[in-house]
Amino acid sequence: QVQLVESGGGLVQPGGSLKLSCVLSGSTFADYHMGWFRQAPGKEREFVAFIGRDRTFSYGPSVRGRFTISRDNAKNSVYLQMNSLKFEDTAVYYCAAKWEVTESWNLWGQGTQVTVSS
Repeated sequence: QVQLVESGGGLVQPGGSLKLSCVLSGSTFADYHMGWFRQAPGKEREFVAFIGRDRTFSYGPSVRGRFTISRDNAKNSVYLQMNSLKFEDTAVYYCAAKWEVTESWNLWGQGTQVTVSS
C-alpha cells in the first residue's frame, strides 16, 4: 500500500521558517510527481508547490519567492522550505503524489498543521 506521511509542522512566529517533509512508502518514489497543498479553516484546498520527476517545479502565487520545494529520491522524500511566514500561511499542509502530470492527484498524506502566530 502506497502511503504519504508528512512531518515538520508546528507553531512559528511571523517572519519565521519551517521545513516540511513528506515520505512516500510502498512504491518507487522517483516515479511520482509530487506536490504540496494547503487548506485553511473555511477555505478551499490551495495549490502550494509542484516538483516533477524531472525536477521541474512551480509555485502558487501566494508563496512564490518565499517557499522552496525539493526532493531527495534516495530518501523517498519531498520537502517544502517555508521562509518569511505570514499569518495567512496558517493551514493544514498536505503532500500529494501522482504518476502522470495530466492526471488528478490521487495519493494524499494525512496533513500537518502549520500555525503562524505571534
